[in-house]
Amino acid sequence: MSHAPHPDPAEGLADDPADGLIGDPADGLVDDPYAVYARLRETAPVHRVAGPDGSPAWLVTRYDDVRAALADPRLSLDNSHALPGSYRGFALPPALEANLLNMDPPDHTRIRRLVAKAFTSRRVESLRAPIRRTADELLDAVEPSGRADLVAAYAAPLPITVICDLLGVPDGNRPDFRAWTDALVAPDPARPGAAKEAVVAMLGFFTRLLAEKREAPADDLLSDLIAVRDESEQGDRLSEDELMSLAFLILFAGYENTVQLIGNATLALLRHPDQLAALRKDPSQLPAAVEEFSRYDGPALLAIRRFPLQDVTIGGVTVPAGETVLLSPSAANRDPRRFPAADRLDIARDTTGHLALGHGIHHCVGAPLARLETATALGALIERFPRLALGVPEDELRWRPSMRARGLLALPVTF
Repeated sequence: MSHAPHPDPAEGLADDPADGLIGDPADGLVDDPYAVYARLRETAPVHRVAGPDGSPAWLVTRYDDVRAALADPRLSLDNSHALPGSYRGFALPPALEANLLNMDPPDHTRIRRLVAKAFTSRRVESLRAPIRRTADELLDAVEPSGRADLVAAYAAPLPITVICDLLGVPDGNRPDFRAWTDALVAPDPARPGAAKEAVVAMLGFFTRLLAEKREAPADDLLSDLIAVRDESEQGDRLSEDELMSLAFLILFAGYENTVQLIGNATLALLRHPDQLAALRKDPSQLPAAVEEFSRYDGPALLAIRRFPLQDVTIGGVTVPAGETVLLSPSAANRDPRRFPAADRLDIARDTTGHLALGHGIHHCVGAPLARLETATALGALIERFPRLALGVPEDELRWRPSMRARGLLALPVTF
């Protein structure tokens, strides 16, 4: 077996019991992962790194290698193929783990076909007006004060409102999903039991919600999925765990990634006034700009872990069957071999082939909705506040302590 070198940046990666790769902020891994990824990319295509609790993993950072690996059927998402001692990601109970991020075909194909019906072009387009209405209402609420934390007041409540409406979660029954997702994606070292508490709370919430929808079905996605579970032929039927896990994944992924993308994109515009001016002059560029924001500073630093079904060679490095492979879309999207001047934000850039939303059969099924929400949120914000500016010095901004998902803890602005 050939081994990748161990450069200094990789040695700085520390362990965390519930996340992917977590770094000491002093190493720059939280505040500026792209500088670290650039060094890793140029040193070697694949690196041996320490995963959570010391378990080993292989980190892939170059565009061609990441893109090929994302679509490689020899790399399984099913953690039953992991060798003992390999990093498997944070553990979920069976009732939440039977989701698309832990599945290979044919189960993945069967369940994804059901989810895809919720995100057709027609259904997503029908949400355009409600999304804009929600965005305007949120901006109405903060406008009188002349300042706001755009994460807490705008980027977070907008997608949770949209995804809860889609699923059919009642207005008065929408708990603090941000606290739950933070506990899983960016755990607080001072609260070691928070991740487990969040999982228990989510499981209880979805158990109650499914029971209520069975008792009183409505015109929403969750009621539709329950009907599929209860009325389909045996061979096509969702198991109860699959139903629960699917509801969890749609809500978790549909909320988490969009929050970070809206916040990161807003900051990118504030840091690049020429690009903000170009969007103000021609708002029709917003859909293309969202693709560039996704490439430039998307939320997914690491894709879901994978396990080779056989020995696999990636970038000239042989990864043994069952060991953990971590693919970095963010590192790949800043690879200058694929995107010239990759560290520059350019909303007119050709972003074709960026990997922020995955590639292959595991490409994000909710991508059309995430794009629409982000474009609508940015459009409403730019239109409403022509004097939008950062409310604190840049060096006071803080990022979530996670190397799995990149997002701001807060984004204070004035307008």
